[in-house]
Amino acid sequence: MKNFVIEANNLTKTFAGGVVAVSGLDLRVERGAVYGLMGRNGAGKTTTLRLLMGLLRPDHGTARLLGTDLTSAPRQVRARVAYVSQAQQLPGWMTLAELCRYVSHFYDQWNAALASDIARRWGLPEHRPVGQLSGGEQRKVAILLALAPQPEVLLLDEPAAGLDPIARRQLVDELVSIVARGEGSTVLFSTHIISDLERIAEFVGIMDRGRLLMSARLDELQANMRRVQIIFPGDVSPPHFTLAGSLRCSRSGSVITAITPLPDSQQIESLRRMPGVRVQVFPLGLEEIFIELVAQERLGESNNNDWKPQDQDAGSRTNATTESE
Repeated sequence: MKNFVIEANNLTKTFAGGVVAVSGLDLRVERGAVYGLMGRNGAGKTTTLRLLMGLLRPDHGTARLLGTDLTSAPRQVRARVAYVSQAQQLPGWMTLAELCRYVSHFYDQWNAALASDIARRWGLPEHRPVGQLSGGEQRKVAILLALAPQPEVLLLDEPAAGLDPIARRQLVDELVSIVARGEGSTVLFSTHIISDLERIAEFVGIMDRGRLLMSARLDELQANMRRVQIIFPGDVSPPHFTLAGSLRCSRSGSVITAITPLPDSQQIESLRRMPGVRVQVFPLGLEEIFIELVAQERLGESNNNDWKPQDQDAGSRTNATTESE
């Protein structure tokens, strides 16, 4: 039986003026998984994390961490969860050492040695008021305060925002080490930095305009998505041609380019046997996949009848993972 520690069912939130921030979102993340949520600014990532943390109440649906709605969770449950918001506010008059002593009272498993070790490796002064630190250093402090209690669930909203490339690498290395140690922490983070997501995440979800467009194992998503280029003889391509299962087909003269998951091998071979037709198949990077899925959603051009988000779950190490919208 799967042990889901992050669950959202038909999660919906609308703000004043009818702005739909999250719409019918379904998500389940199993214990120990590292899940990256990516999307453009305004896609709904921050609102999703705030709903999961119980900082906002949904209009419809439910959000649970560790089997509990955090809007009414006891301290013992909240102490097992850590969250870093995109605009974390820290008391500027306190030093890092003072902050650590203060915050440690909210957690049962605070690791003072880990906090000191991270501060040393990240070059954070422990006895200078936090308000005198740079924006990037304050961001590091907020992340340190979330890592030190070694939470069962760690939610990070754009954790690398405001960090320079070296600090970003330090953060990524720290998250990678958490996973490598196998401590059972479940990590859900939002980002628009694709290189960070590719290095850390086992699972990825793509959001746009409040909807979860897809959710899948990152390695299987990258293994399956392809760009297929078909070059027909002459100056023009067949006017009504489409590639089965494609997300999008575009044409330029005699060339048709299709973006498709799991290309139909029989159709590809049939095309290759046609006189004068050339077919090339290229892998897609995550950035290209993201752009294509968002473009498909916004243009309403989906021809895809074969590959759609399915009602499966993030965290399985053996099965493909997608998520129903």
